[in-house]
Order: sequence, then C-alpha cells, then structure tokens
Amino acid sequence: MIIDDAKKVLAIEAEAIRGLIDKLNSNFEKAVEIIFNSSGRVVVTGMGKSGLVGKKIAATLASTGTPAFFLHPAEAGHGDLGMVTADDVIIAISNSGETEELVGLIPFLKRFNVSLISMTGNPDSTLSKAADVQLDVSVKEEACPFGIVPTASTTATLAMGDALAVALLIKRGFKEEDFAFYHPGGSLGKKLFIKVKDLMHTGEALPIVLPDTPMTKAVVEISSKRLGITIVADNDKRILGIITDGDLRRGIEKVGKDFFDMKAGEAMTKNPKTIGEDELAAKALSIMEKHSITSIVVPDDEGKAKGIIHLHDILRKGIV
Repeated sequence: MIIDDAKKVLAIEAEAIRGLIDKLNSNFEKAVEIIFNSSGRVVVTGMGKSGLVGKKIAATLASTGTPAFFLHPAEAGHGDLGMVTADDVIIAISNSGETEELVGLIPFLKRFNVSLISMTGNPDSTLSKAADVQLDVSVKEEACPFGIVPTASTTATLAMGDALAVALLIKRGFKEEDFAFYHPGGSLGKKLFIKVKDLMHTGEALPIVLPDTPMTKAVVEISSKRLGITIVADNDKRILGIITDGDLRRGIEKVGKDFFDMKAGEAMTKNPKTIGEDELAAKALSIMEKHSITSIVVPDDEGKAKGIIHLHDILRKGIV
C-alpha cells in the first residue's frame, strides 16, 4: 500500500513535468531573450513553497552564468526593493497568480519599467496578465490526496526553472570550465583549476642525484625526501632517468646485495614519464593510472628537473 501510494505520487509529478512540454512556446523563447539581453540580474521571488523553489532556481541560474538572487516578497515591500534596478528581470512565482505579496509588487515594477516574467498555474491571474511574459506551469492535479498540498505544481515550476537555466547556459556558450569557475570548492572545480605546479614538490624537497652517485646514497635520498623516487640528472639538472622504490626492489631481487655497489646511472630507468607544470593535476592522475605509477617528473622548458608530483598529493586535494 505504501509503495503504491509513493508510485502514484511519482507518476503524477512525472506527468506534471511531461505536461510542460506542450506548454513551451514563443513565450519561453521571449523569456530567455529578455534575460539574455538584460544588463542586470535575475531577481526571483515567491512566497512559501514557491519561494523555496525560487531560491533553487536563482541558485541554478547563478551557477550557470546568469547573475541571480532570491528576493523575499514580504521583505521587498519593507525596503528590500532597493536592491532591484531597472536593468534587472523579475521572475515571480505563484501557483495561483494572486499571491498578495507578489501582486503588491506590480505597481513598483511597472513604475520603474522592470521586466517581469511570471510562472503561474493560472494564465488568467493578475500576476500573469501584468507580466511581460507568462510561463504556464499549471498541472492537472497535485500529488496529495486532498489536491491542495503543493507537490506536482512545485515540481513543475522547478523543472521550468531548470529549462530556463539550461537554455540560457547553451545560449551563452557556457562551458564546463565556466561551471567550475563558479564551483572552485567542488570536485569539478578542483579537476579544472588545480594544476601540476600547485601540487608539485620543488627546491629542497625535490629528490635528485647525479648519475655517479652510489646507490647507497641514492637510497638515502629516496628515503629522506619521502616520495618513493629520486630523479637522476646531470650537473645542469637535465633529466637522465629516475629510480623508484620499485626499481630498488627489482634490483635487489635481480642482483642481490651487489645492487648497492652500483651507481645511480646504472640502476635508473631512462625516459621517465613527465608532465608540464601548467598541465592540470587531473591529467597527471590520468597518466599515473594508465601506467600504474605514483609519481611524475616535471621538467622546465629546457628539460631540467623542476619538480615531482605525487599521487598522494593529488588524492589529498580530492581530485578523483
């Protein structure tokens, strides 16, 4: 019984969203054009559940390249209208289209010629008729058994807001990198903004030995710098190869204790994987995963050792 009730709710709300498809017309295109051509911001407003949906719509717009914020209509009439300029666009949300606090804003919006887009379930309502553009978000029924609790109607309004945001996103040519710019703390932002140079070990922290360095000292360099690797370079720091913890194990297994009588240049792995310092750390991670390695050498423009980026540094930043 409970599952059946839940399925009915989802079916009604799904139908409410599907019903919006046939309601999309030139009004929707006009709303997108008004917002796109505006030099101001989108101000979303609504009372109660419509207000909660409005906050989400404003947040989605703002994170996809359309400056937006939510304005509580009750507070608007007590001074917050001062945040609204003639260049802004108002999106007013009301299922009935007769919400007192929203209707009360109409004289102000008309006086200052602020563009008004309505989202209502009643195209003949006061709010719809006053709007420059009306978006019909009416539904056949609410999902609650009494037909009064905002359920399907708020779902439809939210979906219409998403449609607006995505249409604007596409029209603006908004890219994944742009989205990351507004989400620097998120995983996508980390993937697209953190570069190799932000994480690599340099200077005194960089393990590096000459090719004629005894392996006993090379082991000390690997151990003391705690990266499981050392670069082998000439006197000008030009990269010749690397020695890793894995090379040590394989060398001991193959040669035995005589391995430690060798020079670094004899034990090193030539032509190690490298990456430029301006490359994304996410690319370094991809290379590590592909070749089953934990560190990559970072050369400068002349092929000289400049840094090392380690898998653990990437993972600690949450770049996965």
